[in-house]
Amino acid sequence: MNIQWFPGHMAKTRRLIAENLKLVDVIIELLDARIPFSSRNPEINSLINNKPRLVAFNKSDLADDKVSGQWIQWYANQGIKCILINSITGKGLNEVKARAREMMSEKIERERAKGKIFTPVKTMVVGIPNVGKSSFINKIVGRATAVTGDRPGVTRGKQWIRINQEIELLDTPGILWPKFEDQEVGLNLAFTGAIKDDIMDTSEVAMELLYRLSLLYPKELYTRFKLEPASIKNPEPLELLETVGRKRGCIISKGQIDYSRISAIVLDEFRGGKIGRITLEKPDERDLKDSQELFL
Repeated sequence: MNIQWFPGHMAKTRRLIAENLKLVDVIIELLDARIPFSSRNPEINSLINNKPRLVAFNKSDLADDKVSGQWIQWYANQGIKCILINSITGKGLNEVKARAREMMSEKIERERAKGKIFTPVKTMVVGIPNVGKSSFINKIVGRATAVTGDRPGVTRGKQWIRINQEIELLDTPGILWPKFEDQEVGLNLAFTGAIKDDIMDTSEVAMELLYRLSLLYPKELYTRFKLEPASIKNPEPLELLETVGRKRGCIISKGQIDYSRISAIVLDEFRGGKIGRITLEKPDERDLKDSQELFL
């Protein structure tokens, strides 16, 4: 599959980020904990220049704990501190606030010396579509201030939001990049819902996802869909989708599989964490060249 998605409002978002950077002290970059590499927009580095940056792995409750720990260490080796968060329960959000203040401690002390008691740290939240920015903001603020939705492209304009006297947030729309050089990255974004389903063949996406899960998390896959491992030898993507479709009763006339229906079920259950806590990529799959390009 050749997956690409860069609608016009994303080009506008790039300009929005660049134009408002001078107003910001700290960048909070949200990544999807299930795809910590693929959910990192390679253009963010050039957009934010040398601004202090805090990376948060959102949706950590859906990811494999063990692999998340490996990614935390991998990013630490690149000089970037990461925090595991859950924007629904609020896990890790106090640490995000404390860390943002800590990163600006020298500025805060300088302002205090001038008699200014409260110096709000101005932060900008960036990330790919559907990574949970609006949910993050609503939870950290403690009230519904940003529009949320389980689909990419909900937030369309910038919003300044005050958390308290100490921190302010600038929300921005989700932004991808014009071309995915690595189609595995494109697939990972499609699996997790960062790309709109209606621009893709969801049956192909679901097939690829099932095949990936059969390699990485076969126990979770077979348990969820009540499959017998011995009944599927050297599973192929189409065979997996058809087998799962029969198990779930997604049959139309003459015993044919309802591919649209079972594909929607597979993607929905993966994205909702019903198949298990899954991380689709590991840091040892990325060589030194990748890591250097990511942070230059």
